[in-house]
Amino acid sequence: MLAGDLYIADDPELAEHLLRAADLMEAYNTTPARDPGQRHRLLAQLLGAIGEGSEIRPPLRVDYGSHIHIGARSFANYGLIALDVAPITIGDDVQIGTNVQLMTPTHPVDPELRRARWEAARPITISGNVWLGSGAIVLAGVTIGENTVVGAGAVVTRDLPPNVVAVGNPARVVRTIEPGHG
Repeated sequence: MLAGDLYIADDPELAEHLLRAADLMEAYNTTPARDPGQRHRLLAQLLGAIGEGSEIRPPLRVDYGSHIHIGARSFANYGLIALDVAPITIGDDVQIGTNVQLMTPTHPVDPELRRARWEAARPITISGNVWLGSGAIVLAGVTIGENTVVGAGAVVTRDLPPNVVAVGNPARVVRTIEPGHG
């Protein structure tokens, strides 16, 4: 699964990991905002890593959680969906708008393989100081370079280099960012 190979999604061992994540998500998503310590403890149990000063506003939805690693001082607004069948790496100082989707799962084009419940996944990497606008979707196998801005509603289907603004479906680079020049 983590290596990108086909796997059966209904595997009982995977189902147990999904249930564990579901329990932690429910607890996290229903913990009052006035108890940030408990929220952080739950995120630390759910995720592979959560950096110092990082915040995720509930609701949060994940598959396993344990394959998600978030750097320091990153922020995700309401409604993040991070399907982590493969690793999702989020760098330091990343800003994630509302209702962003990070989607590592893939499905075979072959109808017989899909009917048999075979799936695969590819990792997602969001480098440091990236801003993902509200409603952006990042698909399996994508790496987004440092300082890049992804516009609201964009669908990122392939890698984006550092220091660019990308918009649209599929996301395309519309300009280069010169750090220190607004």
